[in-house]
Amino acid sequence: MRAAAPAEELIVEQRGPIRWITFNRPHARNALTWNMYDRLVKACDDVNADRSVRAVVLTGAGGKAFVAGTDIAQFRAFKTEQDALDYEARGNVVMHTLESVRVPTIAAITGACTGAGAAIAACCDLRIGSPSSRYGFPIARTLGNCLSMANYSRIAALMGIPRLKDLIMRARLMDAQEMLASGLLSEVTPDEQSLPTRAQSLAEEVASLAPLTLWATKEALRRVREKMSLVDGDSDLILACYMSQDFKEGIEAFLTKREPHWKGE
Repeated sequence: MRAAAPAEELIVEQRGPIRWITFNRPHARNALTWNMYDRLVKACDDVNADRSVRAVVLTGAGGKAFVAGTDIAQFRAFKTEQDALDYEARGNVVMHTLESVRVPTIAAITGACTGAGAAIAACCDLRIGSPSSRYGFPIARTLGNCLSMANYSRIAALMGIPRLKDLIMRARLMDAQEMLASGLLSEVTPDEQSLPTRAQSLAEEVASLAPLTLWATKEALRRVREKMSLVDGDSDLILACYMSQDFKEGIEAFLTKREPHWKGE
């Protein structure tokens, strides 16, 4: 399969009142490029400007992943402290933009939903999955980096601090049934093939309801979470991880398909 050209890495299409956003790098399990981050922000802005859109579905192409994090090869270009700070700041803008979209957003998850993909799914209002869904932040096994405090806060509000600690500190992934039991997913489809149809049906159900009620509810709850959370003051944490030898080791180990050798420095 050929690699998607930059313009094709994120596909936006309209299905009735529903706007579909598809992450389209199946050869890389839809790992995000900088272009995809930028195009996601633009897609969100376009939804806010188009009053005909009543709900949004986000999904991944290829049937193997929703989004398997950020494309790790891009981290090789990180040289300075500002590179690390800018990356997390940029990510915070993307996630805030998605979380603040005026209409309900639904993540239709199949396969790996990890790292940045897991953060994107956490920004959505509803999440449904297929039986192959897997969710987590295995960074303690792969890169040795950290999340921004905005992401820690958002995901802890979704699943609770103890479960989030268990997920990250064991570098494990939740399967579809654990995701359902925890409330992360509202439902799991009977098979892989039925996920797109069910996502469209759910989106149409939500789109038929009073739009101002839905907007006010999601915006109020977003404000509640932000007021209850400290979402800044994380520069020291970001720099300690991203400027470390462990982070460089994690990148090279991942890209050369070997086990990393952690030193804690």
